[in-house]
Amino acid sequence: MQQQAAMAYQQVAKRTVSPRQREADLLSRAAGQLQRVRDDWENNRTELSTALKFNRKIWTILVTSVTRAENPLPQPIKQNVANLGVFVLGRTVEIQLTPAAEKLDSIIRINRELATGLRADPNAE
Repeated sequence: MQQQAAMAYQQVAKRTVSPRQREADLLSRAAGQLQRVRDDWENNRTELSTALKFNRKIWTILVTSVTRAENPLPQPIKQNVANLGVFVLGRTVEIQLTPAAEKLDSIIRINRELATGLRADPNAE
């Protein structure tokens, strides 16, 4: 019964959360997974592949979405997000080839900063 209630809540949340908030939540979740691996590299390194895969999926979707012609964002923002995506995806490959805990820092920082920006009120001055 409790499981059903939780699933129902998740479905409602998916429909009521703005796309910006959803993206911010996913980026924060990915940053959290990568941070857990980073914080205890020796014991959590087996989770690296899963965390990188999740992050790669998010960034692939972000880059694909932002580079579509119908995306209403201003061109400079689209270009900046695309550039970040290229960096993050390239860094992911680099980490997979030669894993090192400190290489996760830049991806974690980018995810967190972008999530913070997405959560900010776009109408605030």
